[in-house]
Amino acid sequence: MNIRFRNSILIAVVTLLVAGCGGSGSLLSDQLDPVTGVTVTRSTAPLVLYRNHSAAAAHARDYVYIGPIQVNRMGNHSYFLWLGIWSTMQDQNISEQRDGFESIVLFADGEPLQLELQGWTRSSIGVSEHVYPSPTATAANAYYAVTLDQIRLITQARDISLRTSGFRDKSYEPWSDPTRALGSFREFLNQ
Repeated sequence: MNIRFRNSILIAVVTLLVAGCGGSGSLLSDQLDPVTGVTVTRSTAPLVLYRNHSAAAAHARDYVYIGPIQVNRMGNHSYFLWLGIWSTMQDQNISEQRDGFESIVLFADGEPLQLELQGWTRSSIGVSEHVYPSPTATAANAYYAVTLDQIRLITQARDISLRTSGFRDKSYEPWSDPTRALGSFREFLNQ
């Protein structure tokens, strides 16, 4: 093997390792909406909840990603929770995914937080671009107006769950350890 080529590979590997050791990156993202001119702040690590749906298929699950959003209109701050709602069931249509999400209850250590839907589109919160990347191409996006105190309750909770309303209510529990997501929520609060 050519020494110059081997040294180039070694330098590339060391560069990648050093870049990786620089930390896990920021837990927040700020962006300027190019159309509305608002500044949007979001978490980079959403909380992931799921519901086992194995009665329909062996590995069927419904997921809900949750992330805080701040929309800053020249010093006027509005707060929202984004929910990315999707299912591993390929034949589930968007209306089925949205069923029951018009009104939800988010439980933070047993404390119920009743949340009403602000809207299904990004324009409902005054932005022109997606705030969070969609978990899948078929995910439904929902936005709920919240207060900083509600975000604080979620952030400080050790036990979080979600229940939908509607004809058949559904309950969702954490998919995995929510430590990183709640750390991102804390950084969002401290900004």
